[in-house]
Amino acid sequence: MFEPRLALASLSGESDAQWAIAASPWAGLAFLGGLALDDPTRDAARELVAERDRSEFLPDDPFVFMDAQLGQLADLNIEPGFNVRAVEPTALRRAASLCVDHDAVLEINAHCRQPEMTDRGGGQALLREPERLREQVEIVSSAGATVSVKVRAEVDGVALPALSESLAAAGADILHVDAMDSEPVIGEIADRVDAFLIANNGVRDRETARNYLQRGADAVSVARPSDDPRVLDRVLRGVQQS
Repeated sequence: MFEPRLALASLSGESDAQWAIAASPWAGLAFLGGLALDDPTRDAARELVAERDRSEFLPDDPFVFMDAQLGQLADLNIEPGFNVRAVEPTALRRAASLCVDHDAVLEINAHCRQPEMTDRGGGQALLREPERLREQVEIVSSAGATVSVKVRAEVDGVALPALSESLAAAGADILHVDAMDSEPVIGEIADRVDAFLIANNGVRDRETARNYLQRGADAVSVARPSDDPRVLDRVLRGVQQS
């Protein structure tokens, strides 16, 4: 789906176009964002900034922001993507349309675990409401966009391999899995789905990259150290050697 098989994972309030441009020599795909799209998730993002001193993208108009950010990557030798948080279907449709225009991946965030977000039905809350998550996948897919879903392992009551299989059946093209401390879950998912599988968590060097790829991942992603060329260089060598 992209080469090299190293993706840049979104970091809320930090992963913008300039971040992607700086890391583009090492990566094949960059997920900008995460970006809150609608009133419930934007309210949550404002609380995270005010109460937890977190960084969040809170432009006046998230869709104008998306359009401008993706436009900056138009001539870059890297596949663009945008990680978004939403509760309302209309917001997802608008975002999907923008991603179609820019030939970009739209990534549904079912990963954020902050209670400000989950209490409003966004982020990780979607993992416990599989019907609603599948509906989001279907909305984006029906708009013609390439769909990624960012998920997290080790969520109580969530059988991630089975959920991944149902998301792929609903139209997910990419499953972006934060394995937490459960690396074997990557192999369990790979055994059940044909969707492109990106493994995330602790990817810092050749060994971790090769471990995930040997377990069945199609690619790996780097999050926190994505602005460190030394880390990106080590991970890229692991990807190329696998």
